Amino acid sequence: MSTPLRVVLVKPSKYAVDGFVERFRWGFMPNSTLPYLSSLTPKQIEGRAIEVHAVDEYVETDLGYLSLLRRTPGYCTLLALVGVQSHQIHRALDLAAYALAHGVEGCVIGGPHPMTCDTSALQGCGVSFALGEAELLWSSILADALDSELRAVYAAESRWQRELAAPVLEPPSPHRLRRYVVPMLGVYPARGCPFACSFCSVIKIAGRQVRSQPVETTLSTLRKAKAAGVKLIMFTSDNFNKYADAVPLLDAMIAERIELPFFVQCDTQIAAQGDLVELLARAGCFQMFVGAESFSRQALLTVNKGHNHPERYRDIVRLCREQGITSHFSNILGFPTDTEAEILEHLEALAEIDPDVASFYLLTPIPGTEQYDEFLAAGLITESNLDRFDGASAIWRHPCLGADQLARLLFRCYREFYRFGRMSRKALRQLRRRDFRTPAAVYAVGGQAALARYAAHRGTHPMAGGVGRVRCDALSDYMGLRRSRYGLDRAPLPASLDLSPADREINRQAKLRVAAGT
Repeated sequence: MSTPLRVVLVKPSKYAVDGFVERFRWGFMPNSTLPYLSSLTPKQIEGRAIEVHAVDEYVETDLGYLSLLRRTPGYCTLLALVGVQSHQIHRALDLAAYALAHGVEGCVIGGPHPMTCDTSALQGCGVSFALGEAELLWSSILADALDSELRAVYAAESRWQRELAAPVLEPPSPHRLRRYVVPMLGVYPARGCPFACSFCSVIKIAGRQVRSQPVETTLSTLRKAKAAGVKLIMFTSDNFNKYADAVPLLDAMIAERIELPFFVQCDTQIAAQGDLVELLARAGCFQMFVGAESFSRQALLTVNKGHNHPERYRDIVRLCREQGITSHFSNILGFPTDTEAEILEHLEALAEIDPDVASFYLLTPIPGTEQYDEFLAAGLITESNLDRFDGASAIWRHPCLGADQLARLLFRCYREFYRFGRMSRKALRQLRRRDFRTPAAVYAVGGQAALARYAAHRGTHPMAGGVGRVRCDALSDYMGLRRSRYGLDRAPLPASLDLSPADREINRQAKLRVAAGT
């Protein structure tokens, strides 16, 4: 009998400032990549069975799952570290080193960091790196894993698929979803963003061309999710209002009475799309996330986010409120032009237009982005540890604000925005509108407020990973493996990977379409 392949998909956590692996009794939100790759993996290849295990380290509060990262008689094992961001690369490297030291036949690291950053300093040590979207590379990785002969690097002519060949998702169990504060299933109707914000990694990870999967694929996923008891959906597309098939999808959801409350992300141009907002509400949208980022037009222009016009933010809140959709505004603190007074003015302006939910982050030059390249070349980046590139740490030399000052302002914004009286009024407002979205909306407003106040009180970022920190293992437990496998204590700050000619052409065509208004 042919040896079956055991595929262990792990979304790695990160090392906290105290050195411990970040683990929580309840994670903030389920990772979307794990069910996606699980669903993309066939049950067998050429008669050889494939067994899949999915692990989100953020909610693993004991170390029993590490047994999957050891050689198992009767199996060939592939460890895939998935969705790896720059602040998780050290943890991914350490898990790969652990697995190889314990006899696992193959390890591969994929996700935003290897897709957008030069990992050549880490290559040649027995760990493979996937430099493109999973749909382009996963079948080759699985075939090579069956032969125990992974390549050092998996790359394609293009970083991205031209058209999404997505699977119908197998939903997680209710038991697994109970491990999260926000028990959502992430679904990808579309991928990509037409804009060119210098601080954003989306256009490097997914490109500027908005590509979509077939509407029927999304509908099939939603049907399976509802049948499996999933209560909330997150459409992870970064610009749902730029998704060409948004209206057909929403119309079909209404016609079929899917009635699964869902969360969407939209750009600020949604302010002029009242008909779409109404359709979103009818289909079940309970919250809209908008990257407002700043009320300073000058700050927005410095990062190529000129499509944001702060005077229109109020219209977004109003449109959402009219349709019973909670509005969630994302805010970035610490633009180069920011002063403390301007950040506090931003907070006042935000409170005045009164979105239901707000999140705050420190401006972070993310490896692989245009902004990172600029800051690195200018010698502005002061942090050498990639673990801290997480949106909650001050990692570059700001012209006006010190690191301690930025941290203080970050938590002050959370405390003042989420004042008890203000949030109580917002939660009560959601209760007055009675439909199938109401529990999700109340949960989104009240739950986010409670989480934000709790985290700010403890001096941690509410979106960092979860609630109820559990300390099990630490960097010191893995440093020996890291040194022996890679010959280093820390991965160097990477250069960004250039796009291929094919990818540059995709982005050029997308840019032309944006310029033409099509």
